[in-house]
Amino acid sequence: MPRTTDGDGVPVPQRLLAAATRLFAERGYDRTSVQEIVEAAGVTKGALYHYFGSKDDLLHEVYARVLRLQQERLDRFADADEPVEKRLRGAAADVVVTTIENLDDASIFFRSMHHLGPEKNKQVRAERRRYHERFRALIEEGQREGVFSTATPADLVVDYHFGSVHHLSTWYRPDGPLGPQEVADHLADLLLRALRP
Repeated sequence: MPRTTDGDGVPVPQRLLAAATRLFAERGYDRTSVQEIVEAAGVTKGALYHYFGSKDDLLHEVYARVLRLQQERLDRFADADEPVEKRLRGAAADVVVTTIENLDDASIFFRSMHHLGPEKNKQVRAERRRYHERFRALIEEGQREGVFSTATPADLVVDYHFGSVHHLSTWYRPDGPLGPQEVADHLADLLLRALRP
């Protein structure tokens, strides 16, 4: 049975994910072999296949772990006892910050999503749809309450915001002029300005 942790107590699945993320970011998914991943993680192929059925499963998990984090955080914002405008702004800024904090994961995924098999691809699309629907529900709530304009359909507003989020990996640089929270504040403010009645 594979070791569950290394000498520092880091669980093998996390070591595999960290190695895969680094290698996929440096070389690309299609130019990274399973052997390179296990060597970088310091484990055997048997350990990889014990925790992940394939390289495809690793790619899926790179994205799924960020999406799980973002979904949990969105649910907290959406369920908070705050005015809808404050909840939406918090959620809109948070998804920007968490994407920037996990920029390698996001860029790997958007560059490599087409490598996923049909079932994993379907699963990811369902997970993203769930996230977007919860985000859209905040916009629709504000529109019903008259806090947000109904001039632009909520679906289009969601696409507008997430178009910006999904392209962060193409232009954001940690050593650039804006930090993660500044970018998040600007994009959240743009979203709320677009929704003003």
